[in-house]
Parts: sequence; structure tokens; C-alpha cells
Amino acid sequence: MAMNINVLHMAHEFDVEKVVSSLSTCIFPDKTSYPIDETMIHDGPPHESNSGYSYAKRIIDLYNRTCFQQYGRRYTAIISTNIFGPYDNFHLEHGHVLSALIHKTYKAKRDGTALQVWGSGRGLRQFIFSLDVARLFVWVLREYEEIEPIILSVGEEDEITIKNAVNAIIEAFGFTGPVIYDTSKSDGQLKKTASNTKLRRYLPNFTFTPFHTAVKETCDWFADNYNIARR
Repeated sequence: MAMNINVLHMAHEFDVEKVVSSLSTCIFPDKTSYPIDETMIHDGPPHESNSGYSYAKRIIDLYNRTCFQQYGRRYTAIISTNIFGPYDNFHLEHGHVLSALIHKTYKAKRDGTALQVWGSGRGLRQFIFSLDVARLFVWVLREYEEIEPIILSVGEEDEITIKNAVNAIIEAFGFTGPVIYDTSKSDGQLKKTASNTKLRRYLPNFTFTPFHTAVKETCDWFADNYNIARR
């Protein structure tokens, strides 16, 4: 929280015209209606598993609105769904879900062991390729004039289960070993379906990289760069 506020404060002090911060869908209320949209950020407490991080991110939105009201600063933020792609953090414990699963599957194939997946696999997520986020981020910086954040996400129809994501990774690596879902581990928040209606109003023709294509590209990159990847 202190880092976020310091960055925005210094941006104002040094007369920076525009700042685009990065938020996360975990900032939304745990108990809510779906799909979630940009107007619902502060409607209730976030999921307890991410409460500290979530509130720190929510403060950015409040700070941006205050800076605009008091100083006319056009500081805004994007809210992305689950990002993955080359150069991600593939750490088995600290990486995001898809990148950690890619690392686990790579090791299981290499070592001839079973693939252990935490949880039941029934949780739902909207995954977005990092290169798509990069293109959208540049558009937000150059073209998006609102102070209210904007969700960067694939459509609701592209939401998939963790199990389906695992199957895509297995296919990309050609893994043929057993897959074990450890249901003693938590599934976390089962869903946080986000609406990209606002994004589509601005960019109705934006084409997202197909999920299986993006997974294959990411798995190939990780295998080719295993020795230098963040893991």
C-alpha cells in the first residue's frame, strides 16, 4: 500500500500527466453477483485469502479518483484477469496458477512422475495472454481517458475450469502420465467472472489470442528457456 501511494504521490509531485496502475480481479467482493464489472469494486469485502493485497489495490482506485477531483490528474488503472505467458514467474509455490501448473507438468514429464494438482480442478478462471495485455495496456495509456478502471479480459464465454487448463497444458507438453487432484487443498475462490463489456465498447474488434495457442506458445518458451526462466 505504501509503495502504491508513494508512486502516485511522486507522479503528482513531478507533474506526470498520466499513470496507469495495474489492479487484479481479486479486489472484487467475495460475495457478489456475476459477472463483475468496474462499478462493483467497493461493494463488499474481498475473499479472505487475498484481503491484504486486495485492499492495497483498492486504495489505488480511491487515490486516482481523489487526484482527479483535487488536481485534475488523469490517473487510472486496468483490472486484468489471470495473466500468463513467456517470461512469467513459474515458481511452483509463488507463481500464478497457470504458470505454476506449466512448471509442475514440465517436471512431471521430465522425471516420469504423476502430475499433482492442488484442489478439485472445478474452479473457474478467465485467462488472458500476456502479449494481449501488453497491447491493451499501451492502448489504455494512449487512448483511454476515463479515471474509472477498465477490466482487461477475455469474454465470459471463454471462462474455463482449472481442470480444462490442466488438460491444455498436458496436451501442449505431450504429457501421458497420471494426473492426481489433491482435494485436501483449497480451490480458493471458485469463480470471479468478469465482464469485458466496457472494453468491447471501446475495442469491439480486438482479437484475443486463442487459449490453446497461447498455452502452447508459453509451454514451448518455458521448455526452451528452463535454465533462465523465473522459477
